[in-house]
Amino acid sequence: MTIYETIKAAISVKQAAEHYGLKVNRNGMACCPFHNDRHPSMKLNEEYFFCFGCGAKGDVIDFVARLFDLSSHEAAQKLASDFGLDPKPPTAAAMVKPKRPYIRQFREDEMLCFRVLMDYLHLLEDWKVRYAPKTPDDALDDRFVEACQMLDYIEYLADVLTVGDLEERVAVVDELMKEGKIAFLRDYVARKRKEGLSHGEER
Repeated sequence: MTIYETIKAAISVKQAAEHYGLKVNRNGMACCPFHNDRHPSMKLNEEYFFCFGCGAKGDVIDFVARLFDLSSHEAAQKLASDFGLDPKPPTAAAMVKPKRPYIRQFREDEMLCFRVLMDYLHLLEDWKVRYAPKTPDDALDDRFVEACQMLDYIEYLADVLTVGDLEERVAVVDELMKEGKIAFLRDYVARKRKEGLSHGEER
């Protein structure tokens, strides 16, 4: 194993982040150190980090390299030194199991679902204000009705993907990916935004 494999087998991103001063909550969320982050928007787990705010992502070596402005090799050496590791192949007991191909696919699907949900959420929030009836006698606009019906549910799904445990997130992603639901929603949001722009309604 290379020094990179040795480091990643022994140190999780969450461990490294906490070691270097980040406060990680019980849901694995922390304020991102790579942009002005007032509310925790970075997700950290055993193998990778991802910031929903600025898009920063990578493994434990990427995290340390970016945090201290180091090359990947320098970051690996720093981790080995700070955690007291001998950068030689670990014993069989310390080796991690090979990553399954579906892990990478799940991450990609999860990011897609989150982006589409947030786009739809922002659209609904806009509709709820923009198309709210001005008087009790006004007819209800379909977009206002849709916003009232869907906002809580979409917020719930987005919250699960942000702070839910793995089992909850997998269930949500599986449901959204089923039968092309998320692709349909993505196209729906894009179409509605285009319609709004064509009528000069988009902010």
